[in-house]
Amino acid sequence: MSSKEAKTVENKAPSNFIRHIIDNDLSARKHEKIVTRFPPEPNGYLHIGHAKSICLNFGLAQDYQGVCNLRFDDTNPEKESQEYIDSITRDVEWLGFAWAGEIRHASAYFDQLYDFAIELIRKGKAYVCSLTAEQMTEYRGSLKEPGKPSPYRDRSVEENLALFEKMRAGEFKEGECVLRAKIDMASPNINLRDPILYRIRFADHHQTGNKWCIYPMYDYTHPISDALEGITHSLCTLEFEDHRPLYDWVLDNITIACHPQQIEFSRLNVNYTVTSKRKLKRLVDEGLVNGWDDPRMPTIAGMRRRGFTPESLRRFCESVGVTKSEGVVDVAMLEHAIREDLNERAPRAMCVLDPLKIVLENYPEDKIELLTVPNHPQKPEMGERQLPWTREIFIDRADFIEVAPNKQWKRLALGESVRLRGGYCITCKEMITDEQGQLIELRCTYDPDTHGVNPQGYKPRGVLHWVSATECVDAEVRLYDRLFNHESPDANKDGVDFVTLMNPESLVVQACAKAEKSLASAGSEIPFQFEREGYFYRDPVETSALIFNRTITLRDSWGKADAKG
Repeated sequence: MSSKEAKTVENKAPSNFIRHIIDNDLSARKHEKIVTRFPPEPNGYLHIGHAKSICLNFGLAQDYQGVCNLRFDDTNPEKESQEYIDSITRDVEWLGFAWAGEIRHASAYFDQLYDFAIELIRKGKAYVCSLTAEQMTEYRGSLKEPGKPSPYRDRSVEENLALFEKMRAGEFKEGECVLRAKIDMASPNINLRDPILYRIRFADHHQTGNKWCIYPMYDYTHPISDALEGITHSLCTLEFEDHRPLYDWVLDNITIACHPQQIEFSRLNVNYTVTSKRKLKRLVDEGLVNGWDDPRMPTIAGMRRRGFTPESLRRFCESVGVTKSEGVVDVAMLEHAIREDLNERAPRAMCVLDPLKIVLENYPEDKIELLTVPNHPQKPEMGERQLPWTREIFIDRADFIEVAPNKQWKRLALGESVRLRGGYCITCKEMITDEQGQLIELRCTYDPDTHGVNPQGYKPRGVLHWVSATECVDAEVRLYDRLFNHESPDANKDGVDFVTLMNPESLVVQACAKAEKSLASAGSEIPFQFEREGYFYRDPVETSALIFNRTITLRDSWGKADAKG
């Protein structure tokens, strides 16, 4: 690619320091083609932070007409599973990206990784160490003090080769010995103080079965996997910046043609959110949420089930940008992205979450009038639908009060009038209560001259959503909100357990909602805006009943007045 072509690519997306590096590399003809990779470990479901990495790696490959590999860093079989592999591939595809060729696995390179380890031993660059884990920690030193050499550091090449072969043959117990790189125990970078390359694990691997009982470490596996795949730019988050010297050391000391460039960028930290995979797993394991795809979870699977769109997540990741400065992104940015997207694409519908019956005393009992309303007020191309107007209707219980508190009350009150969305104006005449004094019904009249026109002689207080009481369907509506009500639940401040910061109202279930009949046939691929309530999505998992998950409210209910006010 010429420098002129690179400049054209740069203008297609917001620039950042990684794009500048790639543009310079292409201009200098360092590479003919850009090759990136997304290398998740299959030990959990992907979360919003991974979405940024997916969009970056696959997005750069797309923009520069290169390729991006999907490679599973599967070197820890005790914590990995096929379930996680399947979930990750679904997430990448759902976000709208396609990887180059077949799915790759680090485990597919185990034979080559073993051969490279033999090469390091032969060069005197690696040795088998028999220190215990506790001794190894003691010998490693600290940030202020250098480490000290292992007493096994000067074993001969022949002895190391023999011991490493015994490790592979399963002749040692777990933890009895490891293979370490021989670098520099006095290095100020602790990652270079003879790091472990291989450890013993008697665990079946989901890809290789029981072929191996020694497994390579990430810091050894990752650079070699990158090099074997011809990766040009190995993008990772800033916590790996101190690991880069080890990345380069591994490649500099084995016989391999390719040496990818590792580039670090800031990870995505979002307030009111936990993105530690370990902590997310705890929420799942302890039953504090309903699985990895619980719509409250910041996992991609959870957000997809809640009704987030891939377009909104890609737009959010683009708006966050790519920098080397750590910071915290306001979750309101994510919520704004999904509101903006759904406002455009979601057809409107009406659903009454907490129904209160109204009887229109001056409307015939057996009459059904079909009222035509648009599916989207700003998009006539989305068509129209018909709503049945009947003698009995439902409004939301929260939309009625006996005495209006002030002039700003925009809902129904005794003796007052409101307009029903797409229908007529009604006036409340009487309240009906049960033996316990609980309100069970309103008696109202409708004004037959107000369909589509303003009433004469009075002004309705506001506009309410509604459904016919006889021509509706039952639905369960799940009102999801932020999982945590603390801005920094992941901070571990003052020893506070993050689970104590969970929002007790992160899920409120309205089990007796009443919805338009048309929603009975709604598929889980179409989001809806329920008038005056928010954006909703039919649950794609529990399909035996009509269940809608709230994706997001119409407005930010955390920082602004309630949307119904």
